[in-house]
Amino acid sequence: MTRTAKIQRKTAETEIELSLNLDGSGAAQISTGVGFFDHMLTLLAKHGAFDLSVNAQGDLHVDQHHTVEDTGICLGQALRQALGDKAGIRRYGHFTLPMEETLVTTAVDLSGRYFMVFQAPFTAAKIGDFDSELVEDFWQAVAANALMNLHVVLHHGRNNHHVAEGVFKATARALRMAVEADPRMPGVPSTKGTLSA
Repeated sequence: MTRTAKIQRKTAETEIELSLNLDGSGAAQISTGVGFFDHMLTLLAKHGAFDLSVNAQGDLHVDQHHTVEDTGICLGQALRQALGDKAGIRRYGHFTLPMEETLVTTAVDLSGRYFMVFQAPFTAAKIGDFDSELVEDFWQAVAANALMNLHVVLHHGRNNHHVAEGVFKATARALRMAVEADPRMPGVPSTKGTLSA
């Protein structure tokens, strides 16, 4: 069974094509027009061991928000589609990731219900020319459209680039764990018998 998805989304603000393979090798082909975001999505693919392709064209003359948030929507939809009925997966994943002076913990539950707690404050409005608040906006869009619980906690950190990178890497590693096959539980990992909404 292939766990892949392709999403196409076109609005007056963005046009996005995204493909995802949960059982990939970390290959990434990313083009969003936002350099720092491309870097983060490349890290996400590598540390999630996902094959991820994103081609996004957005209204960057306005700002980066629509491009980043809409890419999050597409990635969340792709995760949900690729997981199918979620039979045989671990469902839960967590990872605590050090990055120099920064330490981030992420925990996920692919529960079929959306909830997010994001406790990773940034001390500057910009990382280069990237709006740092978009890190939270992106993951909120992913979690809401994947229908998962997502908790992100920054324990400590000084450099905002490191904080953002820590969030993406820790979440990628947590997702990698959650989507992995659990050989001891071949069915849906829930006493309800379903993990759909």
